[in-house]
Amino acid sequence: MQLPLQVTFRGMEPSAAVEQRIRERSEKLNRYHDRIISCRVVVETPHRHHHQGKLFHVRIDLTVPQHELVVNREPEHKPHEDIYVAIRDAFDAAQRQLEDLSRRQQGLVKHHETSPVPNQGRS
Repeated sequence: MQLPLQVTFRGMEPSAAVEQRIRERSEKLNRYHDRIISCRVVVETPHRHHHQGKLFHVRIDLTVPQHELVVNREPEHKPHEDIYVAIRDAFDAAQRQLEDLSRRQQGLVKHHETSPVPNQGRS
């Protein structure tokens, strides 16, 4: 990474252990794309869910040349009560996005030809 990793905690106290896990996972992303410019990670606990335990939301913004990738998993769709599971899932999604981007940039993605639309009796 060309710029240092940025980790932000919102609605919760910063945790050295959580930040260390994020640093470990972000370093591994270089395996999937060798030109990552920056990585910003926001870990937050939304205050909307009072009937459940704490839910964690992790957002990752990755910048690579000519692209910005965003992993933004809302807790309503996939709630995480374990912060480490939330981090794992977010970084797994970031890894998939980087792999897909790398394949597209290397031309390894097949492009399907579109078949012509048949004339439906129009003149």
